[in-house]
Formats: sequence, structure tokens, C-alpha cells
Amino acid sequence: MYGGMVMEKCSAIITSNPFIILVCVAIALDTVLGLLRAIKDRKFNSSIGINGGIRKTGMIICIIALCFADALININLLFMIPEQIMNFLGTERIGLSEFFSLLFILYECASILKNMVLCGLPIPRKSKEFINSFLVTMTEEMKKQDNKEE
Repeated sequence: MYGGMVMEKCSAIITSNPFIILVCVAIALDTVLGLLRAIKDRKFNSSIGINGGIRKTGMIICIIALCFADALININLLFMIPEQIMNFLGTERIGLSEFFSLLFILYECASILKNMVLCGLPIPRKSKEFINSFLVTMTEEMKKQDNKEE
């Protein structure tokens, strides 16, 4: 009886939670842009693809497991989120699954930006300069890319 209630609560959290849906969208977008980048660079590398797939699968499994934890225990991590972000998100509760979803979304967004720049997508010059400087600071791959171009 109790196990069925936990499963129902977890299912409701997973299917209706905008944070979890955003993680799935970000993962899908990053995967597509990564494939386009590999096509453009003619560098299909199965080991890199497998590592990325494992990482993305791990993110989803982690979020699902944290949904179970959220269903069993009531933790609110809203105090860890800056007030401006909390107001933007418009939520009164951040459980473990939402908190880690936010972290995974940020991670995927950095990867999406990197793939956009490396695919050569048309990005306004000022935005591209800002994104490039951000990525050089935040990712190792962009540093390697800059060294190759010099």
C-alpha cells in the first residue's frame, strides 16, 4: 500500500515537474547540437559519444532516484537559491530533484553554448564574444580550441 503511494507521488513529480522536463529538453538539445558538431568537424568518436550518453543517462537516473527521495522525505532547499533566482523561478519549494535538476540544466546550457559556437551557428558578434569568453573561463575544451587556432 505505502509503496504504491510512493510510486504514484514519484510519477506525478517526474511527469509534471518543469525542472525535470527542462533537464530532458536540455539533454536532447545538447545531444543534437553535439551530433551536428561531430558531423561538421567530421569527428565521430564512439568513445566520446558513449561517455556523453553514460553521463546523460546518469543525470536522468539521478533525478529519478532523487524524486523517490523527495517523495519519502520532505526537504526544501529553497534557502540555497539566491533570492533573485527564486523570484524568477516562482516556486515555493525546491526539493532534491529540483535542486540537482537546476545544476544539470546549468551544466547542459554551458555545453549547448559551446556546441553552438563550435558548430559555427550565426550568433550576434557581441553575444558570441561574451559566450566565447565565458566558455574559455568555464570549460577545458574551449581552452584547447583557442590554442589550436593560435
